[in-house]
Amino acid sequence: MPKTTILLAEDEPALGQIIKESLETRDFNVILCDNGEKAFEKYQSETPEILVLDVMMPKKDGFTLAKDIRAIDDTIPIIFLTAKSQTQDVVEGFTIGGNDYLKKPFSMEELIVRINNLLNRTQAQKTSEVLQIGDYTFDFPKQTLQFNAEEKLQLTHREAHLLFHLIKNKNQVLDRSIILNKLWGNDDFFSARSMDVFISKLRKKLQSDTNIQILNVRGFGYKLIC
Repeated sequence: MPKTTILLAEDEPALGQIIKESLETRDFNVILCDNGEKAFEKYQSETPEILVLDVMMPKKDGFTLAKDIRAIDDTIPIIFLTAKSQTQDVVEGFTIGGNDYLKKPFSMEELIVRINNLLNRTQAQKTSEVLQIGDYTFDFPKQTLQFNAEEKLQLTHREAHLLFHLIKNKNQVLDRSIILNKLWGNDDFFSARSMDVFISKLRKKLQSDTNIQILNVRGFGYKLIC
């Protein structure tokens, strides 16, 4: 079985190395970064399955990093590590999309239990996210689209998330501004044009079933009909 990859962002070198080595002894693959900017670059270039983020980091703190990642990925589990103990900090962490919050100092056993709990919960959610759309089977976790028994098409991360939201709101208008902010991080002109391109790509990939349409509802957004 392939190892689960954890992206760990911790700016204290000694603590970061201790956490990394401890997790690796439990058969995890760990990518260690010492600031938020590096962590965001590694998130984009690698394929981690869970994020463990220190809140107080240079260049980009853990909360800001989580916000940037949540703008393009609303499913990856996030655990915050922090020396802060104020209630408002905990609330902020959950509000911006954190799944768990661990206060320093903590035991490695507790961190490992929390990581495994989140991974198990995420896996259970993924198994229920194989969706049927007309004659297509859309496997959201694997980001594949299959028409009847034909070969599976591999979707990009953004194509898969856009299609997922269209299906979840099928036969309803998907608000253009909301989805742009969620997947692109803003709703400016250039992001809107980029979204139009992705919609065109999805239309082509769904064209084998003529009962499926993605309609442009001018001034509002898109509607998936099937």
